[in-house]
Amino acid sequence: MDTETKRLYKEMGISDDVCAFGEAVLERLAERFRQIDETAEYNQLKVLKAMQEAKVSEACLLGTTGYGYGDIGRDTLEAVYANIFHTEDALVRPQITCGTHALALALMSNLRPGDELLSPVGKPYDTLEEVIGIRESKGSLKEYGISYRQVDLLEDGSFDYEKIQKAVNEKTKLVTIQRSKGYQTRPTLSVEKIGELIAFIKNIKPDVLCMVDNCYGEFVERIEPTDVGADMAVGSLIKNPGGGLAPIGGYIAGKKECVENAAYRLTSPGLGKEVGASLGVLGAFYQGLFLAPTVTAGALKGAVFAANIYEQLGYRVVPDSTQSRHDIIQAVEFQNKEAVIAFCKGIQSAAPVDGFVVPEPWAMPGYDSEVIMAAGAFVSGSSIELSADAPIKPPYAVYFQGGLTWQHAKFGILKTVQSLKENKIPGCCILSDKL
Repeated sequence: MDTETKRLYKEMGISDDVCAFGEAVLERLAERFRQIDETAEYNQLKVLKAMQEAKVSEACLLGTTGYGYGDIGRDTLEAVYANIFHTEDALVRPQITCGTHALALALMSNLRPGDELLSPVGKPYDTLEEVIGIRESKGSLKEYGISYRQVDLLEDGSFDYEKIQKAVNEKTKLVTIQRSKGYQTRPTLSVEKIGELIAFIKNIKPDVLCMVDNCYGEFVERIEPTDVGADMAVGSLIKNPGGGLAPIGGYIAGKKECVENAAYRLTSPGLGKEVGASLGVLGAFYQGLFLAPTVTAGALKGAVFAANIYEQLGYRVVPDSTQSRHDIIQAVEFQNKEAVIAFCKGIQSAAPVDGFVVPEPWAMPGYDSEVIMAAGAFVSGSSIELSADAPIKPPYAVYFQGGLTWQHAKFGILKTVQSLKENKIPGCCILSDKL
């Protein structure tokens, strides 16, 4: 690091010892970063090829109002997504408000009363508990007579194939597979492992639908879950595929019938994909998708850097510093509420927007405990931007993700280390030995 850059880091609150510690860790990561860049290059070409084959034109960027009939940009974008995910169809809409909404839409449109939903990968993300009816909520699948069954992962994070085989029955209509870890410290699932699980389940019951919650995983690998047998891949545009530019939205890519069912549920029977104005956001959707492989690569580098930093400081990190990456999330277990809060304060202080704000835990809707969230984002709630969040409950793990650029992700991680040091967190005295 040159002298002027080091001086600027110091002016922005990073002490010389923290800076030097970060640089020492970074020196060991050249090969990991090279591999990430190679994947980004492949995915960049894949996205560009899909856009060119769909003949994306300037007219596609303009959008519509009202009913949105004949929206060429919307329909072309969905063709681009279907190409990238190698699926029959896709639904990509600003009317899908978030990742949870996209998942609920895919589930509610493809399940009917009397059907059963199976999760063979354990507990779903907290906000889906109310969608399913694990926690009582208005309009849940449970209220519509759809039952739920769950098979937990084994202690080592692998699939419990014996129990999965027993769980699949005549009522099993749809299997939901969460790729990312959510608020758990279990391994994120690789696309290869997801493919093995899908093949196993379809061998038991070929007509079962397999849906993958793809949030945080897009463009991390060269293939997506729909390349290995998933009937649907579902995600949010304010995560990886929006590239930090999409201001809202979600997607469902998959079999034509599954996507059509979702479209009729999103709008109305008889209308489906034919309506839904794009309201001037298409330019951001297209450009964000184009940038997504590069932005995702920057976030991945930040996650790898964080894993190496905090493992060096003596904390348990998931995945660890050497494991392969299958999403952009990095979990750090602190076993300490104060450390979690200090970490999130460090992330917030690194933000370009609301960097002066101090995050505090609060009873956030959809969660069963207080949650602290740190994000100073250009798009509210965008977790492809530098952000961190954590439920305030044991094992007091914080989940870090994002960074529109690698350089910003690096700065954010250094700010968290600085925050832990300055707050003299109980149990974190190891910092003084390392720095």
